[in-house]
Amino acid sequence: MDLSIVIVNYNTKELTEQTIQAVFDTTHNIEYEIIVADNSSDKNKVYSSGDTRVFVIENVENRGFGYACNIGAKAAKGRYVLFLNSDTIMQEDTLDKSVEYMDKNPDIGCLGIRTLLKDGTLDHGCKRGFPTPINSLCYVLHLDRLFPKSKLTGGYSMSYIDEHQTAEVDSVSGAFMLMPKQLFDESGGFDESIFMYGEDIDLCYRVKLMGYKVVYYAEGLMIHLKGQSGLRTKNPVVIKHFRNGIRVFYDKYYKDKYNFFVTFLMHAAIDIRYYISLIRARF
Repeated sequence: MDLSIVIVNYNTKELTEQTIQAVFDTTHNIEYEIIVADNSSDKNKVYSSGDTRVFVIENVENRGFGYACNIGAKAAKGRYVLFLNSDTIMQEDTLDKSVEYMDKNPDIGCLGIRTLLKDGTLDHGCKRGFPTPINSLCYVLHLDRLFPKSKLTGGYSMSYIDEHQTAEVDSVSGAFMLMPKQLFDESGGFDESIFMYGEDIDLCYRVKLMGYKVVYYAEGLMIHLKGQSGLRTKNPVVIKHFRNGIRVFYDKYYKDKYNFFVTFLMHAAIDIRYYISLIRARF
């Protein structure tokens, strides 16, 4: 088995089935399986319909995206494991080419691909820098928009890397994360203390600590119907999870590297953004 594709279904039955069908339609040269970790209500569950390529793990406890992914990965038989959002549409030969690229580059620990939103613009989450204090400051002040080609000001969005250029990056999106299965197991998997948002950055950070590269692979392509899987971005629960995920990541890796004043400012910035987002969500 070349590839195990893990998809978390949380009340997105139609989207998940569309994602599965897109994999069927565009993947031709590798042996793969699709594992659906399903924590949906009964009417939104996904069933394999007898297709031997699809295996559904039902009644997964809803303890977050990372937890469900870890459950799915435990059942994986492939040399590689791909964590794929349920609101994505794979494009022709992307998975074939991605596996081939990984085979040719064993120093890669995690691979992401060029990801477009429904309107054809780049989903910038598919290539990102880590949210260090300087990267976060430039991002919050929109300096990356003023000076997109600068490595200093574009450190978080990595706007200086052309979307058609394959390059090493800090992190890729959890909407598409391709890893060697053995490396994923050795890493300990997703941090289940992060319910959703930030668990992908955390895993990429640990992959780099293990001495492997994280790569944005521009030859692969998918469409991301962002915001349709899970809860809406204006939902206060989602906003809270986003805030908590970023804070957990900062405290885990940067709190001890910077003095109290810097950490205080980072926590304050995270909280201010959280409350601003809550206010915006009401209008």
